[in-house]
Amino acid sequence: MNPQTEPATTPLNALHRRLGAKMVPFAGYEMPVSYPAGILAEHRHTREHAALFDVSHMGQIEVRGDETAALLESELPVDLLGLAAGRQKYALLLNDAGGVRDDLMAINRGDHFLLVVNAACKHADLEYLEQRLGDRLRFTLRDDLALVALQGPESASVLESLGASPEVLAAMKFLHVADLRLDGMNCVVSRSGYTGEDGFEISVPANTVLQLAESLLDHPAVEPAGLGARDSLRLEAGLCLYGQDLDTGTSPVEAGLTWAISPARRAGGERPGGFPGAERILAEVSNGADRRLVGLLPQGRAPMRAGTPLADNQGNPLGAITSGGFGPSIDRPLSMGYVAASHAVPGTELSGEVRGRALPVRVVDMPFVPRRYAR
Repeated sequence: MNPQTEPATTPLNALHRRLGAKMVPFAGYEMPVSYPAGILAEHRHTREHAALFDVSHMGQIEVRGDETAALLESELPVDLLGLAAGRQKYALLLNDAGGVRDDLMAINRGDHFLLVVNAACKHADLEYLEQRLGDRLRFTLRDDLALVALQGPESASVLESLGASPEVLAAMKFLHVADLRLDGMNCVVSRSGYTGEDGFEISVPANTVLQLAESLLDHPAVEPAGLGARDSLRLEAGLCLYGQDLDTGTSPVEAGLTWAISPARRAGGERPGGFPGAERILAEVSNGADRRLVGLLPQGRAPMRAGTPLADNQGNPLGAITSGGFGPSIDRPLSMGYVAASHAVPGTELSGEVRGRALPVRVVDMPFVPRRYAR
């Protein structure tokens, strides 16, 4: 990120303050961590109804040029040549050692691509992509656009109330993208999200996002939600957070993201390799990695948070927790972290060191709650 003495703000900053949000610095921005109802209420409202998240701090990078999909495939290990217009894929920007520089969504807009990247990485991502491909593609960080996420089982009906066609919404499935007119505004809407629930991410000009946000919040099913609920929701859904569960030293296979390496880009595929770190990553796809990201359930009521050391029952170090907290939907603590592959089998009993005490924790499958995407 560019050096700043003060955190940047999103176009919805004044709205957050008007709604009584607790504001905190996050990824170089001042962001709402919670509203007066509290994180627990926001979390449950998202699972039961619909919640509005401001994600305008994230970067939207427009990519234009000839052979855009083929050139982007030299950096991303996904099948973009086979990605139809109006569709998106989860993708990983990798380094030469097979570590993850960033995770992102790659959207085929027909005449161009749009990459939605993490806020803390967006300037570095832009610089990197321009260095690698800037002689053949044009990259533009669209600071004139804002992004909000409407998440929860009532999200589709909320969009209908703002003018979206029921037929168009019914045809939209998980990872589909469409141009919708909402409350009189032209919006680019993807059916995706970071909560494990059905939902939508809505890209709109920054100068109109306040009107859209207020119209969404006027719906009786919608409440605002902040970073706290966003984190507990994604953790229950077993979704990685860049900078905690993913970093430049972690491979996709270690992180349980082998599915994000498209079959066309694997050994024996139509276009195997050709992306940074391919030698290591494809070897791990075939042979496995030495460590794995696993779900973990502490056996008491004490949460095991990021940085908690993990060991086997003889006290031998195995790894550490990368994300942890309390899961309101399952009413107990939950975590995820990296352990040696030999101890990554669900049901394995480990211990986590909490305030000098070795407390029991069990390896479990993820997600912790079912994902309810519109398939």
